[in-house]
Amino acid sequence: MGERLPILTAKEIVKALKKGGFVSQRQKGSHLTLRHPGTKHTTVVTMHPGEFPRVFLNTILKQAGISDEEFRKFL
Repeated sequence: MGERLPILTAKEIVKALKKGGFVSQRQKGSHLTLRHPGTKHTTVVTMHPGEFPRVFLNTILKQAGISDEEFRKFL
């Protein structure tokens, strides 16, 4: 297993996912849904201020079908 993912904010995570081809689909309250038009993967990012818990980032990447290494390239 590689190094741990960095601590990021929700905005930084969304920016990286968009670099990876994800597009905003909808937002309901603080939950932003992103979808990749090619892979059809969908993930939800909770848009709260401050640092994003690493455990939730892992869940987002799993839903998005992205590896840690792949995600690092988008940062």
